[in-house]
Amino acid sequence: MGGLLSPLGISFAKQVAASRTFYPMVKRIADKYANICGYRQHGLKYDDLLCEENDTVQKALHRLTPREEYDRAYRIRLATQLSVLHHGLPKEQVLSAEQDQRYLTPLIKEVEQTEEERKILDSAIINRSSH
Repeated sequence: MGGLLSPLGISFAKQVAASRTFYPMVKRIADKYANICGYRQHGLKYDDLLCEENDTVQKALHRLTPREEYDRAYRIRLATQLSVLHHGLPKEQVLSAEQDQRYLTPLIKEVEQTEEERKILDSAIINRSSH
């Protein structure tokens, strides 16, 4: 779960968040990096950028609520239009870090956990003793 082949890749977020000295420095760098990437200036959230061709992501996308599906499609269409026009959103409409909440990542982790449980159950050996 969450290994190299996962759509989420490797994450050291838990270890960094647990460090009182390391976290503030990494947080500042991460915030600057997210702003430089520019996806928020086009109205996208981080999870909108995940590769949809992955089977795990596809399964997670099917678990979205209809409202989340609509909002995601709207953000992607808006960002595409802004990109074609070489524009960004007005400053008051740019997503803030607080608005850039993960909505798909928890579902991806849930799908990965379900797949891992399925592998374990599928490979279980049942010992039947004759009594």
